[in-house]
Amino acid sequence: MARFELELDPVDHITADAIGKPGQRVFYIQARQGERIVTVIIEKFQLQSLAVGVEQFLAEIAERFPDLPEASAEYDEERMHIHPPVEPLFRAGEIGLGYERERDRILLTVRELVESEEETEEAAIVRFWCTRDQIRAMAHWGIEVAQRGRPICPQCGQPMDPEGHFCPRKNGHKH
Repeated sequence: MARFELELDPVDHITADAIGKPGQRVFYIQARQGERIVTVIIEKFQLQSLAVGVEQFLAEIAERFPDLPEASAEYDEERMHIHPPVEPLFRAGEIGLGYERERDRILLTVRELVESEEETEEAAIVRFWCTRDQIRAMAHWGIEVAQRGRPICPQCGQPMDPEGHFCPRKNGHKH
């Protein structure tokens, strides 16, 4: 049985953001329902994969239900930053999407990262119910946040550290 299960149905607001200097940032998903704020830690690649997955999932929904209006990707950057308290419940392991047609709501499920398969059943779970507009705005903002990291070296395509960059192309080999 899960350590705990939490459901925000519906969320008033959902976002993804990062705190810290490029190269040392920590990424989060945060949702608010009334006065309740729920935050989980995610990896940058999870955020990027989620954003791509959201777009693909929304395209599938639009294909299956052509009568639905297209979800908006518009967001207000000021509202999309995470807000205190930033006290994450856990680090995300699995992230999934679902859809409930009757209410036209997207379900974002985040399951806690666990050390072993034996602990999988004990992993905490958070379910965020949001509109298609909310999830698309979060996905677009998430991509923006992920791209604001370290600059990319034009020669090797790897992120450059602010303290200096060892470029394998300039040296002729990669370590």
